[in-house]
Amino acid sequence: MKESNLPKGPNREKKRLGRGEGNGHGKTCCRGHKGAGARSGYSLRAGFEGGQMPLFRKLPQRGFSQARFRKPCSVVNLSELEKITGDVVDANSLKAAGLVRQNSKRIKLLGDGEISKPLTVNVDLISNSAKEKIEAAGGKVSG
Repeated sequence: MKESNLPKGPNREKKRLGRGEGNGHGKTCCRGHKGAGARSGYSLRAGFEGGQMPLFRKLPQRGFSQARFRKPCSVVNLSELEKITGDVVDANSLKAAGLVRQNSKRIKLLGDGEISKPLTVNVDLISNSAKEKIEAAGGKVSG
């Protein structure tokens, strides 16, 4: 078996344009006559329908998205607070314990799980169930 006889596989050879009429890709080079598609640098915009009113402009707008105004926050459950050494729970202690990322800006404490030791909690947001469980264990919620 020689290299020239090897199967081509999935890779096609590049279409050679403008090399005469014999190969079928001469003269207009598969671009047709005139028009935007025949020009260099032309690319079709997404949703473009040839000058017809595009579908996305015909349909009515529905709803409203809060995504632009949402403020992301890191979530921590009560059951994870056992990993913290000390009795103060704040952004620094949660980052040190590896419960939230170092670049976290807002932290929310949720009430999933139980807590056994009294803790002083100072986070941005806290659920009502988490607050009740912390106070029932003898802890304190500030902020």
